[in-house]
Amino acid sequence: MGNMGDALVEELNVETVFTIPIFGGIPISESVVVTWIIMAALLLLSLWLTHGLKTQNITKRQAFAEFVVTKLNGMVENMIGEEGKKYVPYLTTVLVYIGFANLIGYFGMKPPTKDVNVTAALAIMSIILIEAAGIRAKGLKGWGKSFTQPIAIVAPLNVLEIIIRPLSLCMRLFGNVLGAFVIMKLIENILPAVLPIPFSLYFDLFDGLIQAYVFVFLTSLFIKETIE
Repeated sequence: MGNMGDALVEELNVETVFTIPIFGGIPISESVVVTWIIMAALLLLSLWLTHGLKTQNITKRQAFAEFVVTKLNGMVENMIGEEGKKYVPYLTTVLVYIGFANLIGYFGMKPPTKDVNVTAALAIMSIILIEAAGIRAKGLKGWGKSFTQPIAIVAPLNVLEIIIRPLSLCMRLFGNVLGAFVIMKLIENILPAVLPIPFSLYFDLFDGLIQAYVFVFLTSLFIKETIE
């Protein structure tokens, strides 16, 4: 158990890779660097897939790119509905980022989603979008009145939801990613050698993608509730 505890502490520890020497020094953590790597990889992949686009006689590369974009956008549109269609690009981007962030461990890097600061930032961005969507749909006055629904006495609870929603998004993503690591370590200690391999495939691959889907699904649900 001591070894597992040390491994858990190591996983939770976010090291500073370098410091930008301005404003007294801005520390850049490994989760930020890995996020930059993911962004660069996705950018290069996008440039490659979209190079030389055609309207007729398209290449297999273009067909694959169109298939992936159509499927991802369609999946998110089904979550959020027609009224929230304008928010699909953001939600699809978050879905792709979290998916890649959870799978980056296969390349020997620590997933950024194991840093609570990253999951908190994602949750804060999402809750800002959720409330902005409500203001855009109802107007500032209508958005303010929505906190008194169904009766004015519940207004404090409705205001509290603004804090609870990002907290639940943040801790659900962080907790599930960390929980998968703890379960894998327990399996490795009890049943070493070959047996942990299929569990690793589940927790590192499928569970990572599922958590990306759940995060976007809940954000879509909150947006849908806010704009109705």
